[in-house]
Amino acid sequence: MSSTNEQDIPQAEVAAPDGTETDNLAIIARQVIVDANRAVYGYELFDRSTASDSHTAASDAALLFNALSYAGTEALVGKKTVFINCTHESLAGGHLELIHPDKVVLEVPPLADSATAEEIEARVATLDALRTRGFRLAFDQHVLKRSYVSWLPLAGFIKLDMQAFKPELAGPLVKFAGMHSQATLIAEKVETPEQYQLMADLGVKLFQGYWFAKPSLVKATTIRPSQATIIQLINLVRKQASTAEIEDLLKKDPTLSFNLLRFINSSGFGLSCEVTSFRHAVMILGLKKLFRWAALLMTTSRAGGPPPAVGTIAVVRGRLMELLAAELLPPEECDNAFVVGVFSLLDVMLGVPLEKALESVALPQPVTDALLHGTGVFAPFLELTRACESGDEAAFAKAAESLHLSNRQVNWAHLQALTWAETLNED
Repeated sequence: MSSTNEQDIPQAEVAAPDGTETDNLAIIARQVIVDANRAVYGYELFDRSTASDSHTAASDAALLFNALSYAGTEALVGKKTVFINCTHESLAGGHLELIHPDKVVLEVPPLADSATAEEIEARVATLDALRTRGFRLAFDQHVLKRSYVSWLPLAGFIKLDMQAFKPELAGPLVKFAGMHSQATLIAEKVETPEQYQLMADLGVKLFQGYWFAKPSLVKATTIRPSQATIIQLINLVRKQASTAEIEDLLKKDPTLSFNLLRFINSSGFGLSCEVTSFRHAVMILGLKKLFRWAALLMTTSRAGGPPPAVGTIAVVRGRLMELLAAELLPPEECDNAFVVGVFSLLDVMLGVPLEKALESVALPQPVTDALLHGTGVFAPFLELTRACESGDEAAFAKAAESLHLSNRQVNWAHLQALTWAETLNED
């Protein structure tokens, strides 16, 4: 039985609502890595979203993406360091350009036993480039073999698998690693107090294994854009469309804009300020990173199928609020009015309370006030927008009167919003 105090290890689990399709779940297993005081240092993440156990170049890319975009890094790992198992194919992949390296450790596997010295040496350039960009690299005990001598100086961490060597070899391995590298050692697959004590006495500082905690599952409901919309975005980026054109597409699809804002504000992206507008998000990402993001989103989205009707209603709400706000508010507030309308149905799209849905995306305070509390400058516009849908003439008249808008103004804006939403399906 573990001697670890369970309160030291947060067991975050965001449960999916009943009846959620498996396609809409990002399921990530995480195992804690602790220090000598049994305080959490970081988590190793494993993708459990797919039925297959096979590990491909795409799977760890998808894992990183799910961790940052869907599960929400605050619930998953907080501010702790993330260890991600990689393949050599994925280490050369463009998806790593989307990740801020400060809190990410890339676990690099050894090559096949049949690998030649030249093949091992050939990997050094890629590994060194990652380290230069700020990523820390973790290797297993294979890196202590003579054939991997060129990799050893690149090691930020060396993981010693307690199941892979006899106890009497622990001392020589730890001593050799200390003499020939600056790496921090991690004893992994620690399953008994004796194994822990052996490595702690040798000066090992970090530990991982069943004796501390078994992997726990973190589940998050996801909303994923249709592949057709993502293809539109990729095509816009490839032809180097203007920020305004890309922003228009984001405004057409609530799921696309929600995922982008959530991703760009995740701790893995490393921004010091929150991004709250679509235009700002596009400008910060730039076309190259936006293309990487869209391509990765493509690999994790569901194939085919029209967007749900609720998405269309959300777009109508957003456009209607934007048009109504244009009558009364400064131009810079119209974008926020659109966001209020389009995100007012996030609870329906995600199947969770709106307050919980909004926890994973950064929004300006006036937008949050309108959505959660029905207060602030945008609240009467949202009330009027809902009244337009309800067919309740008394509520409609009261809401329009509070904004000093005539029936004709509101009806004309509503018709324009409906027409605009209709044209989106023809793109």
